[in-house]
Amino acid sequence: MFLRGIGAPELIIILVIVLVIFGPKKLPQLGKSIGDTLKAFRSSTKDDDDEELEESKSTEEKVEAKETEEVKS
Repeated sequence: MFLRGIGAPELIIILVIVLVIFGPKKLPQLGKSIGDTLKAFRSSTKDDDDEELEESKSTEEKVEAKETEEVKS
């Protein structure tokens, strides 16, 4: 993970730089937009996982039906 080498002093320096660049008034908006972006990303990846799960289940059902059909023959 890329955060492995970042400790508390480094995080404080990064936060101070962000505060200086964006200012205290823009910081809540920035945090909200980042949070919304992460929320949308998580929901989209969850949707993709759900679709893959449904596809694998339907494929398994087709294989089982085919095997059952071959056994009956």
